Amino acid sequence: MKSPNDHLVVFPDSPGGARAHRQIADEARREAPRLVNHASGRPWLAGSWAPEELVVAEAGPVRVAVFGPSPVDRARLDALVSSVRELSDLDALARSLPGNTHVVASVHGQVRFQGTVTGTRLVFTARLDGVPVAADRADVLAELTGAEPDEDLIAASVTYGMLFTPLSERSWWRGVRQVPSDSCLVLPGDGAARSVRWWQPPEPDLPLARGAEAVRERLRAAVALRRQEEGRLSADLSGGMDSTSLCFLAAEHTPDLLTFCWTGGSAINDDPLYAGQAARLLEHGEHLTVPDTDAPPVFAPPYWTIDTEAPRAATRGMNAVRYGIRHLVDHGATRHLAGHGADELFTGGAAYLHTLLRRSPLDAWRQLRAHQALNDWPLLPSVAGLLRGGDLGGWWRQSADDLGRGAPPPRTPSLGWGERIPATPWASADAVRTTQRIFREVAGQVAPLAPDRGQHEALTALRSAGPVLRLIVREYAAAGLPLELPYLDDRVVEAVLSIRTHERYSPWQFKPVLATAMQGLVPEVILNRTTKGDCEEPVDRALQEHVPDLLDLFADSELGRRGLIDVRRLRTTLVTPPRSGDVWSAQLEATIGAELWLREIAARPATQPALVGPAGGADRPHPGTDPEETP
Repeated sequence: MKSPNDHLVVFPDSPGGARAHRQIADEARREAPRLVNHASGRPWLAGSWAPEELVVAEAGPVRVAVFGPSPVDRARLDALVSSVRELSDLDALARSLPGNTHVVASVHGQVRFQGTVTGTRLVFTARLDGVPVAADRADVLAELTGAEPDEDLIAASVTYGMLFTPLSERSWWRGVRQVPSDSCLVLPGDGAARSVRWWQPPEPDLPLARGAEAVRERLRAAVALRRQEEGRLSADLSGGMDSTSLCFLAAEHTPDLLTFCWTGGSAINDDPLYAGQAARLLEHGEHLTVPDTDAPPVFAPPYWTIDTEAPRAATRGMNAVRYGIRHLVDHGATRHLAGHGADELFTGGAAYLHTLLRRSPLDAWRQLRAHQALNDWPLLPSVAGLLRGGDLGGWWRQSADDLGRGAPPPRTPSLGWGERIPATPWASADAVRTTQRIFREVAGQVAPLAPDRGQHEALTALRSAGPVLRLIVREYAAAGLPLELPYLDDRVVEAVLSIRTHERYSPWQFKPVLATAMQGLVPEVILNRTTKGDCEEPVDRALQEHVPDLLDLFADSELGRRGLIDVRRLRTTLVTPPRSGDVWSAQLEATIGAELWLREIAARPATQPALVGPAGGADRPHPGTDPEETP
C-alpha cells in the first residue's frame, strides 16, 4: 500500500551521482529503503515505495521505470523499452501509458524524469554539493540540501490567495526547482540538469459527438485500472455528475462498490436527493450516507498539516475529510475514487470566445449573448471585453497594479486572461510589494500555454489544480486509503482537450463533454441536472462560530513574525468580514495553509532523514549491480 512517506530520488549516471548517493546514505539513520541501479552499476533510483508502485524494464544499456498505478507489467514494459534508442524515444512510450505515473529512463548515460501533464505527479531538482539530483517531492530535496522556504512565494500566496501557472509550478523551497508539467528533466552524465518540453496539448478540433466517444473509452479504462484484486474499492457519490459517473463506471467491474455521500449543506442543497436516486440504481453496492453534522465543522480546530512539500491551499474542511476517510477505512475500503479535477477539465469561462470570434464571428456573438444573460453581464462592457486585445504579459502587469485597488464590480464580464483579485486585506505592505514584483517578473517571461484561448484557460486551470490535489492524495495515503483521481489521468485529459473549446464550454449545457460521453451509462436524471449542490450557508455559519479559534491560531503567527501579514487587520477582517465572502474566504484558506506549513517545518527536528539508505545495503527488488561508484 502506498505510504505518505513514499518518495523517489533520481541520480545521474556519473561518479558524481554515485558520490551524492553515498553522501546521503552515509548520513542515514533509519532502515534502508529501496535501490535500483543504472546499467553501469551506479545508483539510479532510491527511496521508499510499495513493490507494486514501481515497474522496471531493461534492454541492454536502457532502463525505464514506471512509478505509480499503471496496468503495464514487466513484460509489456520490456516490449516498449526494446524500441528506445535515445531520450526522445521516450515521448512515444510515455504517450502510450495509461494511468497516473512518473516515467524515469536511463539511456546511454543520460537520465530522463517526468511526471504528469496536470502536475498531480511532479518532478523537482536541486544540486547536492554541485551534483544535480531529482525527486518526486520538493521537501525530500529540501531536507537533503538544507533548503529554506521561499518567502517570496509565501508572500504571493498570502496576498493573492491562489497561484496560477507559472507560479503554481514554482517550488516552495529556495534552491529546489520544479519542472513544468509539460516538460521532462534531463540529467546528463556530466553537466547541469535541464528541462525539455516534450508534451504539446492536442489541437481542439474534434466535434463534440466524436470527441466524447474517446473520452468515454479513456475514462472507462482509467476507472477499470483502479479495480481491486484484493481489498475493497470505494467512491464518492455526491449526486453530482462527476462522482456519479465514476460510480457507474466502477460498478461495471465492481458491482459491490462502496459509495460515500455527505448529507446536509444549505437548505437548497439537492445533492443528497440525486445521490439517493443514483444509489438506488447501483443496487448491488453498499451506500454510506453520513450527516455533515457528524463531522467537525469547517474552520474548526485542531489546525494541523502532515505535509512539508508545500502549503495546503484547501484547509477549511480537512478535519471533515479525515473523518470521512476513517469512516471508509472502518468499512473496509482500501482504495477510493473521487471526481476531483473534473470541474477544471469540463468547465471553463468565456475566454474561448476570443478565438471563436476570429474564426466564426456569428457563433461567438450568439454564445456571448448567452453568457451575458446567464451571468447578468452588461452588454457594452461584454462586447468591449471580447473585442479588447491585450497579451498575457499585460494581464500579469495589470494584476500587479490591481493588488493596490479594490475588488472589481460584481457584474464585470470575465473575458480576460484570468480573474481580477484585490490584495488580501491582511497582507502586509511588504508582502503586497513582493507580490507585485513577482507578477511583473512573470509578465516579462510568460507565454500562452496554447494558441486557442479556451485551451490556454483549461491548461491553466488543470496545471494550477494538480499541485493542490496531490497534497489531498497524500492526506488520504496518510490515513491508509489511497485516493485515485481518474479525471486527471493524462490520456483522459488529452481526449477532452481534443474537443472544440466552444463545444466543451457551451453556455447552453452543463458539462456537455461529460454528459455526452456518459450517455447510456449514467442515469439521465444525473446528466440532465441543471442545479449544483450548495453548502455555503453552513460554511459561513461555521466560520462565524470559529472566529475565536482562528484568532487563537494567529495570536502567535509565523507569518506575522516574518512580516508577511498584519495580524491586527486579520483580526479585524475575521470579526467584521467584508460582504464579498467568496474571495476573502479563499484567501483565508491560503493564509491558514501557509501558517500551518511554516509551523510544521519549524517543528521538525533538524536531522538528516534516511531517505535513500546506506550504500550497498539497500533492498534490491530490481535488476542492478553494486551501487558503489563505477569508474
